[in-house]
Amino acid sequence: MFANSVKVLTINQFDIKVDPSWLIIAALVTWSLSQNFFPDALPGLSSEAYLAMAVIAMLGLFTSLLLHELAHSVVARHLGVPIKSITLFLFGGVAELEAEPKSGLAELWIAIAGPLMSLVLALGFWGLAGAGTLIAIAPAIPSVLSYLALINLVLALFNMVPAFPLDGGRVLRAYLWHRSGDVLAATRTAARSGTFFAYFLMALGVTALFGGAVITGLWQVMIGGFVLMAARAAYTAQLSKTVFEGQTVRSLMTPDPITVGPDITLATFVNQIMLRYSVSFVPVTEEHVLLGHMDQSLLSGIDRENWASTRVGDVFVGLHDAVMVSPDTLVPDLMDRIRQTGHRKFMVVSDHHLEGVVTLSDLTACLNEGKQARETTKKAGQKRKI
Repeated sequence: MFANSVKVLTINQFDIKVDPSWLIIAALVTWSLSQNFFPDALPGLSSEAYLAMAVIAMLGLFTSLLLHELAHSVVARHLGVPIKSITLFLFGGVAELEAEPKSGLAELWIAIAGPLMSLVLALGFWGLAGAGTLIAIAPAIPSVLSYLALINLVLALFNMVPAFPLDGGRVLRAYLWHRSGDVLAATRTAARSGTFFAYFLMALGVTALFGGAVITGLWQVMIGGFVLMAARAAYTAQLSKTVFEGQTVRSLMTPDPITVGPDITLATFVNQIMLRYSVSFVPVTEEHVLLGHMDQSLLSGIDRENWASTRVGDVFVGLHDAVMVSPDTLVPDLMDRIRQTGHRKFMVVSDHHLEGVVTLSDLTACLNEGKQARETTKKAGQKRKI
């Protein structure tokens, strides 16, 4: 998800990463605080003082988000859920779980840990701001502390909105999961709440845009769009886990796929193989020995006028583990591999023998069939209740 993120440090064996998109929010926060918030809250200071306050407040926000995600991560690890890393990005931070919680109760504790940390930080910053005012230190310090208290309170309250994938949406899913025992149905309901909230945010953003609040409106639309995509992705991920649980590549692959020899020309390959059979990924074999594969991307790098004089054997991709899987590979493992490598088409190989081909389209088709089957079962159950 965060291919361009950069690791900045390690805390308690958690890798802390920063996505380049975080620089955008850091710059926006610093600019907004130095130009508007602090001049309004504490007039009469120099522009350099406001900039210094803004930078300190932005770093405080950075730290607060990190502590919020660390709270999730520490509780998750304590409950046996491994954490890959913590990444700060444009819309805040995310703890990347390597596995889902094992129960609704476990997810509940993991979900509420972050908002509780933000509330503790809010109270702590307010206490420090009040103490600073009482002992009459430089007014800039209580002003920065008050801002950090406010932003942590907003962070806690916003995250507790019952809209997946916000923490409140995860609490909702945890409750539904614990009550019904059906994690997929709980995820569907929680994701639906996230979808409604996303459209609500985007509607507010459009209204703000028409009202002249361009930055506020764009920000609300962007956050709404992110929540919408994340909610849909979460449900799809849970659906795939349910549908593909225990299935291997052998059950989804296309057995005895079309192959091509190395001696035919690219023109023949395109006309008699790709166009005739509507395929774009073809294993290359010679006397039943697997040599590699051809795909459409290879053709795009060769001028069409050279197709008639260029053989498949001159350009095909040789055997490579990146595009080969065992027929006994679990489908969820294959999906993880697709996400990690970006490859969408694989040769299914056993003991150097080609058994079939499996593609992302095969997984998608199976996923859609599983979704339709569950919806049909659900409707049938509702009719029986009536």
